[in-house]
Amino acid sequence: MKRLVQGAIVLAAVGGGVFWVLTRPSALPEETLAALTSHDADATRGEAVFWQGGCASCHTAPGIGVDAPTEARLTLGGGHDFATPFGTFYAPNISMDPQQGIGAWTLTDFATAVTQGVSPDGAHYYPAFPYTTYTHATPGDVADLWAFWQTLPADPTPSRAHDVSFPFSMRRAVGMWKLLNFNTDFVRPVPTDPVEARGHYLVEALGHCGECHTPRDALGGLDRANWLAGAPNPVGQGRIPALPPQGWGAFDITAYLETGFTPEFDTAGGEMAGVIANTSRISAQDRAAIGAYLVTLRSSPNP
Repeated sequence: MKRLVQGAIVLAAVGGGVFWVLTRPSALPEETLAALTSHDADATRGEAVFWQGGCASCHTAPGIGVDAPTEARLTLGGGHDFATPFGTFYAPNISMDPQQGIGAWTLTDFATAVTQGVSPDGAHYYPAFPYTTYTHATPGDVADLWAFWQTLPADPTPSRAHDVSFPFSMRRAVGMWKLLNFNTDFVRPVPTDPVEARGHYLVEALGHCGECHTPRDALGGLDRANWLAGAPNPVGQGRIPALPPQGWGAFDITAYLETGFTPEFDTAGGEMAGVIANTSRISAQDRAAIGAYLVTLRSSPNP
């Protein structure tokens, strides 16, 4: 019996060690860090990345509508709640406040959070933050985004703690989730046409369209075999449609991303209204690129 107990202790220790190693947070690759620090960052370009990435949709304070003045939508005090099968997550304060927000962060801190899902103190972020998509962003876009971020106002509102119960409250366990679901490869190959390639990047990387339009498995990972095939609405009733919508052409998609009007003259509602508030601020060329790329998916079977 004594040997059995000792053996169990050894196995537990070994298993715990393996778990600790497998779930350790990852740092930025050296080549990414070099590209970040050598990039001549530009805040004007960073503002475009900000709207392409939809940052304001989640991190403005509750009550600030999509038609609020731009200054209000740039005050990123957080607080929006996101109910999931694993608990309720609350968007944190990511304003430039040095105590309650991210004003004390460095470019490396910011890039590690955005592309690796790791905080400055080495903790995993929950994948309610779509870093599994933002990981595809170029180092130049991330550096430009950080340059713009530093021009944004500070908000002293404390972040609200997530309402997540055990075992999902174990941050370290998110590292195991990443092993299963954090794939740094694009779902679909980059098109050879430059306009479609730009649309591909905006859809799969900055725009993170797959986060809502792709179904998820039991652990909350994206079902890449059914990429953009439509999914249950995670925050309400109904279903989020497949992309591109049935019968829509590139022009229809481009116009919708600018105005929020469908070809049937219906208007965007729910979470999509916030998306339109972002895409209406990006360039006409980028909206057209998204439309041009999405219509190519009709003839492309799922991987």
